[in-house]
Amino acid sequence: MGMGIDIRNKLAKRAAEEIQHGMLVNLGIGIPSLVPNHLSKEVTVMFQAENGITGMGPSPIKGEEDENLCNAGGFPVTLTTGGSYCDSAAAFAMIRKGRVDLTILGSLEVSEKGDLANWIVPGKKVPGMGGAMELAQKAKKVIVLMNHCDKNGNPKIVKECKLPLTSSRCVDLIITELAVFKVTDKGLLLTELFPPCNITEVIEKTGCEFDVSEKLRHINY
Repeated sequence: MGMGIDIRNKLAKRAAEEIQHGMLVNLGIGIPSLVPNHLSKEVTVMFQAENGITGMGPSPIKGEEDENLCNAGGFPVTLTTGGSYCDSAAAFAMIRKGRVDLTILGSLEVSEKGDLANWIVPGKKVPGMGGAMELAQKAKKVIVLMNHCDKNGNPKIVKECKLPLTSSRCVDLIITELAVFKVTDKGLLLTELFPPCNITEVIEKTGCEFDVSEKLRHINY
């Protein structure tokens, strides 16, 4: 089941909290593309896209879209002061060189060890993994935004991924509509909940064991 726009924006707003002043941030398609709409005005960053934009701003006002300015998913974006364009080869060179401080991606599965599987959809034709493999390996921090369960109610946070991996042991933080997990050397740590969700519900809908932080936060926005 897909998320409503209010829930998608909650996830994007939580992810925006991880962005620090001066970062170069890459955003995946889907929910991650909403993150610039929730960035504090006190934080100055450059959002980068594999199609060759560095300096993406919030989504444009309806009717003021620029047909030549879009993100990697093809959706219209704006450009911040100081933003620039390049070809995709240069954009990927930034990624491969390790210049990206943070990437925010969607996923189909994440394991308790931080393995990422986000490019193949069983039974459907897909164009390939795109830049996800390189981003997952080279970005300094990887955040995943996704549904807690798939459309059939199966957990997407699992002990071992069943789908082909994009990259192993690369995810640092998982944000779903229910909760936030940190990936640690000892496994997953539940650090935050989105009310009205409770720990019991998270346990029931998670396909692996996890620890609970002593300073569990309830996100109220």
